[in-house]
Amino acid sequence: MGKTGGMPAFARDARTAAYYDQRAGEYDEWYLGQGRYAELNPPWWHEEVSRLVDLVRALPPARTLDVACGTGFLTQHLRGAIVGLDQSAAMLGVAGERVPTGSVVVGDALRLPVADGAFDRVLTGHFYGHLPADERAVFLAEVRRVAAGLIVIDTALRPGVEPAQWTDRVLNDGSRHRIYKRYLTSDQLAAEIGGQILLAGRSFVAAAVTWDHHRKDG
Repeated sequence: MGKTGGMPAFARDARTAAYYDQRAGEYDEWYLGQGRYAELNPPWWHEEVSRLVDLVRALPPARTLDVACGTGFLTQHLRGAIVGLDQSAAMLGVAGERVPTGSVVVGDALRLPVADGAFDRVLTGHFYGHLPADERAVFLAEVRRVAAGLIVIDTALRPGVEPAQWTDRVLNDGSRHRIYKRYLTSDQLAAEIGGQILLAGRSFVAAAVTWDHHRKDG
């Protein structure tokens, strides 16, 4: 597996990419609490998903790049000119159906294929928490290059859960995949991106930051 600063590379790792391609057809079972997740997800799960969807729906219309948009489960609730980007063509096949008035593109989240300042905001859900430190730094620099702001949504740290771990993911066909994952408090997420808390839930956290691109000190 590729390395980044002594940690496993996630964003460009071929085995991780293959896992998400393979998972595309069943990914939303996690959000919807279906299949194996009907028992694995906590009792408050559906309430938390509703809070998350409401947060995304309430965002003002803007030119938004949704990085690692996956199946477009959250992307479909954004308003404005929307572009969904993901490394998985299979995920984008689902997302494209959900966001018919937007567009989707296969791309590298660490080298975004868009011009400087092309978007008002970048949104990313359940991607940031998979990145080791070096990849987080590259990602944040890329986002700042292309957009005036960033919203990060990820998985909340719960009692008894290791904040950073290798976790085994099992797909419906029984195949097993090993994935690096961090779980974050809302305070930690806001501090890491230099922003403010948007959501401090039991299952999800979100934070936002806006940059002044006109400042000479960057």
